[in-house]
Amino acid sequence: MQKEIVQNVESGLGALVLLFVGSLSTVAGFIFAVNLKSGPLGAVVSVVAVVLFIAWFGLFTVAPNEGKVLQLFGRYVGTVRQPGLKYANPFYTKKSISLRIRNFESSKLKVNDHDGSPIEIAAVVVWRVVDTAEAAFEVDDYENYVLVQSEAALRNLATQYQYDAHEEGKMSLRGNTQEIAERLQGEVEARLSKAGVNVIEARISHLAYAPEIASSMLRRQQAGAVIAARSLIVAGAVGMVEMALADLAKRNIINLDPERKAQMVSNLLVVLCSDHDAQPVINAGTMHP
Repeated sequence: MQKEIVQNVESGLGALVLLFVGSLSTVAGFIFAVNLKSGPLGAVVSVVAVVLFIAWFGLFTVAPNEGKVLQLFGRYVGTVRQPGLKYANPFYTKKSISLRIRNFESSKLKVNDHDGSPIEIAAVVVWRVVDTAEAAFEVDDYENYVLVQSEAALRNLATQYQYDAHEEGKMSLRGNTQEIAERLQGEVEARLSKAGVNVIEARISHLAYAPEIASSMLRRQQAGAVIAARSLIVAGAVGMVEMALADLAKRNIINLDPERKAQMVSNLLVVLCSDHDAQPVINAGTMHP
């Protein structure tokens, strides 16, 4: 595996001045040789001009957060990271690789979760190149490699967890967003490490049931919410009834036999648990028929 070698090359400012002066001198030499009609001098000036022309190709610039990968006839020489005008062997080939932080959002993937339910999922991945040699030589196209492997990692992660946890203590895609994001980042980074890429963040940006089951799952969620709400209401109502009976007995306001106590409990539970306001029935006669 090819690792990055940081290459320190000379500043290009001095080389630029020398090449400019040499080019002007070559032009002057051509004019002088033509005026003197000197064949040997013209030949020497021509050779110098060719050398200077080739030497100009040694100049190159490096932008901030950019790396220039240098190769000599196919052999990796090193990477220049220091920004500015630089000069190196004119026969070096120079490939630019951005070291800036980049991000992309994957397409909405349709996969089956751990329960086999079809879901739609997408993720945002923030990444940057940290090893230019691996990015340039270990994979064919590192940008496409990042995209494909990130989506593959997302698909694999989605199949390992349920969309919603139906049991306590189980992780789910919707209920454990932070933990899922950390696991997604770890899986993406493991796949991209061989391409010289560091994953800064990976997070799910879209999560939903597939359209064909979305309505059914919505009804299921609504039913679960209703059951949870009803359980809370009933628990509260039972507590209030218990408190009312205990308060009546403590203050000795009225003595209720078991039958009347049961009727009172029933009436209070109906009033407290009903979805609508209670409609009282006034008894104009005696308490006992």
